[in-house]
Amino acid sequence: MAEQVTIAVDAMGGDAGPSVVLDGTAQALAADPNLTVILCGPAEEVEPFAASHERCIARATTQVIEMGEHPANAVRQKKDSSIVVGCRLVKEESAQGFFSAGSTGACLAAATLVMGRVKGVKRPALSQVLPSYDRPTLLMDVGANADCKPEYLVQFAQMGTVYMEKIMGVENPRVGLLNIGEEETKGDIFAQETFELLRAQIPQFAGNCEGGNLIAGDFDVVVTDGFTGNVTLKTIEGTAKVLFKYLKDAFYSSAKTKVGAVLVKSELAELKKKVSPDTYGGGALLGVKGACVVGHGSSNATAIKNGILFTATTARSHVPEIIAEKVAAVSAAASVAAGE
Repeated sequence: MAEQVTIAVDAMGGDAGPSVVLDGTAQALAADPNLTVILCGPAEEVEPFAASHERCIARATTQVIEMGEHPANAVRQKKDSSIVVGCRLVKEESAQGFFSAGSTGACLAAATLVMGRVKGVKRPALSQVLPSYDRPTLLMDVGANADCKPEYLVQFAQMGTVYMEKIMGVENPRVGLLNIGEEETKGDIFAQETFELLRAQIPQFAGNCEGGNLIAGDFDVVVTDGFTGNVTLKTIEGTAKVLFKYLKDAFYSSAKTKVGAVLVKSELAELKKKVSPDTYGGGALLGVKGACVVGHGSSNATAIKNGILFTATTARSHVPEIIAEKVAAVSAAASVAAGE
């Protein structure tokens, strides 16, 4: 039986408004009988829903952080917003995780400022599971840190390997550095310095990963700076959408191809599911004190459901606590090596 877990959910997250979040929350509660949700948002939205759904607790809030607001300023000024309150519930241990499809920047700022960083983690990183051919690949950072130092990427690799081991069940995850070539001398000074640090400090480091190999299944964890990772992620997602549009046009171009579409309908549906960002519902922010998953603003009810369930899985696997133990052990080893 799965461990009982409580997840705080931002009812105001997402472009489509609270109705989609409430629908996804209802689906998540139905799918996981050991899940409790604390729904954060305006009283008129969360209280009627909680009253009609078991294992849902309403936490009324009076403020909302909009997509266009400056993330850090909004988090500091709107302390009774659904995002800040959700993160505070994790800090107070009323919940073990937080999910939102709202402003990514605000979620990252609130998780870092309110939930707090794991001791020793220099920068929390946003991760995203990619639909690689053989098995999933974790890409990080995908947007939390536009400017990075080589040592940040070493910690990304440490956190990413914990995630892949505990969440995805991958033994000894292979780590790659996103670069413009396989050779160790490729890339700019930043890439070359990062390569050397990863080779020295990450036992599972398997070398550079070119863009064309990112979803080929050659690596389990691929690290990069948040700017590059975000562009890469959105390029992959955009390419997948265009590809399916081409396929749809092709299958509906004639009577013959329409018959073919009917014959492969189930296979196409399975393929679409594999490459859809809705499958996981969001990316995990690693390096903060609690499970935190950030969904897409365009999330539908299925994505919301999967994001909440994904947050619950992360909390049940105790990924934040294991990351804290790993970072502490690495820091202690470094201090011994330095003779401190």
